[in-house]
Amino acid sequence: MDDKDRVIIEMLTKDARTPLTKIAKKLGITEAAVRKRLKNLEEKGIILGYTTVVNPTMLGYGSVSLTGIDTEPDKFLDVARKVCEYDFARSVYITSGDHMIMVEIWAKDGDELTRIISDVIGKMEGVKRVCPAIVLEKMK
Repeated sequence: MDDKDRVIIEMLTKDARTPLTKIAKKLGITEAAVRKRLKNLEEKGIILGYTTVVNPTMLGYGSVSLTGIDTEPDKFLDVARKVCEYDFARSVYITSGDHMIMVEIWAKDGDELTRIISDVIGKMEGVKRVCPAIVLEKMK
C-alpha cells in the first residue's frame, strides 16, 4: 500500500460515491489505474465494502443505544455471535474496555429497546449484565 492507495481510501471513506474520475484527477493517474488499485485493495482485504450512512431517526428508529454486555468468560464469543444474528444489532464489537461486548442497537422506541435488552439479550445463555447507554446525539 502506498500514498496513492491511502488517498483513495481517504477519499472513499469521506464519500463512498466519489467518482473514479475525480480520484484519478487528484492522483494524476488514469481511471483504469484507480480501478486496478481498488481491486487490489479489495483483494487484500483492506477495503471490505462500501456503505451508506443513514439517519436512524428518519427510518423510524427513535431509540439508538450503545450497549455493553458482560458475559461468563467462556461464553462471550457465543453471545457475540448470537447477537450478530439479530437485525437490531447494527454493529457488534468485542472489546477490552468496561464491557466484553459492545453493540449498537436500533429500536423503534424505548419500549422496543427494553424488550430487546430484557427479553432477547438478557436471556441469552452466559449473559451476566446488559448496560445500555442511550445515544442523545451523534456528533460525528
